[in-house]
Amino acid sequence: MNVVLALTLAIIPAVIIVIYFYRKDKAKPEPKGLIIRIFLLGLFSTLPALILEMAISEFRGILKPYHVLYPIFKAFVVAAIVEESLKLFIVRSVAFRKKCFDEIMDGIVYAVVAGMGFACLENILYVLGRGLSVAVLRAFTSIPLHAAVSVIMGYYIGMAKFSENKGTGRRLILKGFLLAVFFHGLYDLCIFAVPLWSQFTALGILPVLIWVIILARRKIKLALRQDLEAGRIRIKA
Repeated sequence: MNVVLALTLAIIPAVIIVIYFYRKDKAKPEPKGLIIRIFLLGLFSTLPALILEMAISEFRGILKPYHVLYPIFKAFVVAAIVEESLKLFIVRSVAFRKKCFDEIMDGIVYAVVAGMGFACLENILYVLGRGLSVAVLRAFTSIPLHAAVSVIMGYYIGMAKFSENKGTGRRLILKGFLLAVFFHGLYDLCIFAVPLWSQFTALGILPVLIWVIILARRKIKLALRQDLEAGRIRIKA
């Protein structure tokens, strides 16, 4: 295996998506230093995620790996809840109270950057373990999935930033988090269920991916429109 080529293919998709969303917020771009910081935190959050996922998956009091319901547990609890919680924690703790967080679209940008940092190192680990073909496959599946669910969660974080009260803000963040967990878990379930359920569950990967990407695109358009209507951004003449 050409390690340099594999690592390049593992890293580039995440970086391209970060650049795309950074430029998407062209009305008032976020500080580059903050973007880099969030990306690195997302990247390093892969390590505690792995520890938490291994600890939860080994928790003998819930489900055994051969139990018919184990794929659901692994997809939604072990993977989705742990990973989306860490992304949310990074955005809430690092960016949420910053003055530069002044658009709904910013919530999307920060969440996607955190998600791409996480996906980048995760991709590297998969590629080093399984080879070049995995890099190509994940570039068109897992990386876009991480980006799309981050868009959805980021939209609601942005909405929460400009909500009327803290209670409403907390509910919006919870909604975004649960939606991200749902789609992330549903995608992973299509993979994790193959050994115990059927190989045909893998056929659900593409429909789920298309579904979540369509929803993410709608959230981006909605965020930009709401920011424009609220006067948070202006169209340059």
